[in-house]
Amino acid sequence: MSNTAEEKNQQITATEPDIVSLVQITDCHIFAEAENCLQGVNTRHSFEAVSKAVIENSGHPDLLLATGDLSQDGSTESYDYLAQKIDAMGVVTFWLPGNHDDSETLQERFIGQKIHSAKHVLIADWQIVLLDSTIRGEVHGRVSETQLDFLHDCLRAHPEKHALVCLHHQALDTGSLWIDQKGLHDSDQLRENIARHDNIRGVLWGHVHQETRQSIGGIEWMSTPSSCVQFKPDSKEFAIGNEAPGYRHLNLYADGRITTRVHRVDSF
Repeated sequence: MSNTAEEKNQQITATEPDIVSLVQITDCHIFAEAENCLQGVNTRHSFEAVSKAVIENSGHPDLLLATGDLSQDGSTESYDYLAQKIDAMGVVTFWLPGNHDDSETLQERFIGQKIHSAKHVLIADWQIVLLDSTIRGEVHGRVSETQLDFLHDCLRAHPEKHALVCLHHQALDTGSLWIDQKGLHDSDQLRENIARHDNIRGVLWGHVHQETRQSIGGIEWMSTPSSCVQFKPDSKEFAIGNEAPGYRHLNLYADGRITTRVHRVDSF
C-alpha cells in the first residue's frame, strides 16, 4: 500500500494532555457470512464480546488501533460489518492491513465517521506510525523500503514526540516456530532501522494471536491476542490455545513511559 494523500498525518486531541489512552484490537477474521466460524469460534460473536469489554473496562480511550486481519475473506460484507460496529463504539479509529485482508476493499469499505485511514497520528506528546507489512498473496510479511522511508520521514518531522510503531507481523519471534516462520522475514532490518531513532518507545503488532511483551533497549515490544481464536504459545506446530479472546489497552505518558495490560473476555 502506498502512502497516499488520504494517509498523511492526522492530529487528534487527547482527553488528558499528559496521558494518551489507546486500545488495540487485532486479528478479528470476520467472514462475509454471519454464521461462519474460525476453528469453531464465531468471529462476529467474539468481536462483539471484545468490543463490549472495551467500552465496559477501558473507559473512553482516545483512539483505537485495528492492526490487521480484520477480515478472514477480504469481503465487502466483512468490512461493512466491522465499520458499523467499530463506528458505533464512538472511538477514533486507525487501521492497517494484515495478510488476510484485501487492502483495496479495506480502504474502500472500512469507513465511518470515526474511522480514518491516516498512517501517522499526532496526539499530545506522541506520534503513532502505522506500517504496512503485508505482501499480496503471502502469509509472511516484509517492511518495504518505501515503508521504512515513511517511518524515517515521520520520525524526523517530529523528533520531539515519543513514537509508537505499529504493524501486523511480529517484529520479534514468539517462540512458536510455525508462526515465526510466517512472520516478518526482514525483522532484523526493521529493528536496525528502529535503532536509528532514539524517540521510539514501543513497537506493537498482531498476527500471532497471543500475548507477548519484552522490554529491550528502552523499547516495549508487544503482541496482542486475537479478538477470536488464540494460538497456543511456544508450539512448534500449529495449535490452538485455550485462552479467551482479548485486546490490549495502553497508556502513553508525556515522559515516554508506556503502561499496558491485556484484557480477555473470559466469559465468552
